[in-house]
Amino acid sequence: MKITLLILLLASIFFMRGKVRSDLVALCALLALMLTNILTPSEALSGFSNSVVIMMVGLFVVGGGIFRTGLAKMISSKILSLAGSSETRLFVLVMIVTASIGAFVSNTGTVAVMIPIVVSMAAQANISSRRLLMPLAFASSMGILTLISTPPNMVIQEKLIEYDFEPLAFFDFTPVGLIALSVGIVLLYFLSKWFLSSDESSSAKDKQGKSLDDLIKEYNISQTLYVLHIEEKSPIAGFTLKELKIASIYNINISKISRLVKPSRLSRPTISEEMAGPNTMVNVGDRLYCTGKKEDIERFAQEAGLTIKDTAAKEEGSFSDFQNIGVAEVFIMPSSRLINRRISDTNFREEYNVNIIGIQHNNKYMTDDFQNMKLQSGDALLIQGTWDKIASIGKTRQNDLVLVGQPLEEAKKVTLDNKAPIAATIMIFMVLAMVLNIVPAVTAVMIAAVLMVVTGCLRNMEEAYNNINWESVVLIAAMMPMSLAFEKTGAAALISEGLVNNLGQYGEYALLAGIYFGTSILTMFISNTATAVLFAPIAMSAALGMGCEPYPFLFAVTVAASMCFASPFSTPPNALVMSAGKYTFMDYVKVGLPLQIIMGIVMIFVLPLLFPFHKAV
Repeated sequence: MKITLLILLLASIFFMRGKVRSDLVALCALLALMLTNILTPSEALSGFSNSVVIMMVGLFVVGGGIFRTGLAKMISSKILSLAGSSETRLFVLVMIVTASIGAFVSNTGTVAVMIPIVVSMAAQANISSRRLLMPLAFASSMGILTLISTPPNMVIQEKLIEYDFEPLAFFDFTPVGLIALSVGIVLLYFLSKWFLSSDESSSAKDKQGKSLDDLIKEYNISQTLYVLHIEEKSPIAGFTLKELKIASIYNINISKISRLVKPSRLSRPTISEEMAGPNTMVNVGDRLYCTGKKEDIERFAQEAGLTIKDTAAKEEGSFSDFQNIGVAEVFIMPSSRLINRRISDTNFREEYNVNIIGIQHNNKYMTDDFQNMKLQSGDALLIQGTWDKIASIGKTRQNDLVLVGQPLEEAKKVTLDNKAPIAATIMIFMVLAMVLNIVPAVTAVMIAAVLMVVTGCLRNMEEAYNNINWESVVLIAAMMPMSLAFEKTGAAALISEGLVNNLGQYGEYALLAGIYFGTSILTMFISNTATAVLFAPIAMSAALGMGCEPYPFLFAVTVAASMCFASPFSTPPNALVMSAGKYTFMDYVKVGLPLQIIMGIVMIFVLPLLFPFHKAV
């Protein structure tokens, strides 16, 4: 038992420090349990075949199909448009729509889809988006309306089945979710008004939304943007940008090239502009639009025989007059494959077909010397490319990037794939199969996931795999055997006995409060799913030790694990809106901590009303 608790303690410390990936920490803890013979190899690996883990994998794929076809974006934008210019209506609708969509698909994906829509709607209604983005993230956690809303729901379902209790129905979570959402709307309406109001200048800018010029000024691009003219005898004429290796040699980024084009003798010459790519050919007479330090630009111009025309800021149409080429801002997702990779190693131009012309890192804006910088969650990238390529990032790369700072006229566009009706039909049949118990829940999810690929809602299996958050999958699969070790060594019984002896003497409500707030506190430091896995057996043992029904105690675990608001790092949605809303850590404490405490108090009194401590005689 002592070894099990020691392994858990060490794993928790690494989880809290956040220096090592959570899935790696969980795997190391799993190996330690095997090496100390606490778990057999078959027991240790049982999590990877657990139905909860398989359902998670399937739901990531189903959610990917819903997002990729534009279905989620269309539904949310249509409903939010009902708010008009009313701040109160928009606030309430943002929370209701987010919670409703999050009830069926990934809450992180839901928030990623909603952010650009909410920013656009807020600008239209002349409302600060700061007041909406944090409630948006919190609402995604409050949408525990169904069995598949969040992994902790599936964890407590698994525990009930393991102990031969009647499993929960698909919508048994709905009353709890509706109460949580109602409490959240009322509290956040006032908390966001008191604590999330911007200062006057930033609020005014935020309400107007970002234009192309706003983005350029925000990143101070105009001070590092130069136009170079290719002279007749230039040694770089006739070569591609890939062959010239300008970025690596001179630390200069070429964003676009313009050249004079004369279709015929009688026609007037026109200026053709194209985004710079690795295969773009440099010709005599071309103009290169470059960003970089002045000394690097001058060295490049001298060695390549180029003429510096002027800074592009003084030249009409440098960025904002483009019709097909635009500028937008994207944020790095918490689960992105780009995290801890150098920008120079990401092959951003080749993979995403856009150029990086600026980066916001730790609230600092840089337009040069960022090629060797390692990307982190929440970093913002200012990208330039054709509008269709920029839109493609927002649609197909949601696990890696979320499109936020986008000109309003572009952000309002919703492209609905012709597969959207198919994706909607698959989702509806999956839910019906689970509600009516036509097939086991895991079977319904796996059928829906396969159909998303077979019907073309997802292009291929590679895209399906890319939609799976493997870190979360491995984390829960590796942590589930920890729960088994807890029970096997008697650690769960020891902790539950301590809770019963110390709190049980004050009644069931005191014990319920201990389990709820114990779960809530631990979730502030480690994954909510890992917390649910650890506390579910403790809650079950404590309930049985008190002679109570386990339902209110297990619901306390899933609600407390799902609703952690006091830290930006407790859930991916919280972290995702931090940069987009320019929140500080204290913003989460001031708004999230009171919400988390009051929500807990409400749930302690509400849960026994919905799920009594004792069966009615």
